[in-house]
Amino acid sequence: MNIRDVLEKHRKGEIDASEAEKLLRLDYIERIAGHTLFDVRRAERKGVPEIIYGESKSPDAIADIIEGVMAQRDILLVSRASIDQFEAVRARVPEARYEEKARMIVLDRRKVHEGTGLIGVLTAGSSDISVAEEARVVAEAMGCRVLTAYDVGIATFHRFMEPLHLMLKEGADALIVVAGMEGALASVVSSLADVPVIGVPTSVGYGVGEGGRAALASMLQSCSPGLVTVNIDNGVGAGITAALISLRCRRSKQ
Repeated sequence: MNIRDVLEKHRKGEIDASEAEKLLRLDYIERIAGHTLFDVRRAERKGVPEIIYGESKSPDAIADIIEGVMAQRDILLVSRASIDQFEAVRARVPEARYEEKARMIVLDRRKVHEGTGLIGVLTAGSSDISVAEEARVVAEAMGCRVLTAYDVGIATFHRFMEPLHLMLKEGADALIVVAGMEGALASVVSSLADVPVIGVPTSVGYGVGEGGRAALASMLQSCSPGLVTVNIDNGVGAGITAALISLRCRRSKQ
C-alpha cells in the first residue's frame, strides 16, 4: 500500500488517523521475499534513485528485489552486477538493460529524462574506466548530462588539457577524476578548475600502492584546494555527489 492508498482510505473513513499514521510509517520500509528490507522513500528524501549493491547477492535475490520494487517505481539501479544477475532480472523484467563497462543493471521506465545538470568525468588510465562508468550511469540517472574523457593521465601530461578545457567551457558544475597508481591527476585537475573536483582513487597499482592505497593517500593529502575524495573504487558515491552539486547549482539559477 502506497501513500496515496493510505490517504484515500482515510478520506473515505475506512481507517482512522492513528491507523493511517501507522501505515505511513510502515510505508518507508518494504519487505521483499524474506531477505530484504527496502527503503522505498529514499528518492523522495535524497533525490537519489535506489541503488542496490549487487556483489555477493544471488541472481534470484536481485531478481526478487527488482520484481518487487519496480511494481511501484520507475527507476532502480544495481551496482557491481554480474551477467548472471542481469539474466535473472531480465527473465522477469524484460526492459532491464546492462551497462557492461559500469557493471550495472538499469531499470528506467521514465518517459522524460530532464538532463538539467552537467558534470565531467576524467580517468587517468583505461584501467579506471569501469569506475568512471559507474559514476556516469548514476549521474545520468539523476538527471545530469555527462561529458567524459578517458585515458588522459599525467604520464603524457598534455592529454587532459583539451578535454578539461571543453568541460569547463561547456559549464560543468563539478568534475570527477578517477585515477589509480599515484592518483596525481586529481590534484592537477583541481589546480586548474574553478569547480568542485571529486577524486576517486581506484584499486589499480602494485607494491606500496596495491589496492589503491597510494592513490587514496595522495588525493587525501593534496594541497590543491577544491578537491575532495571518496573511497577507493567508489564511482557510485562520486556520481551521486557530483550530480547533487550540479542539480543544486542549476536549481538556484532557475
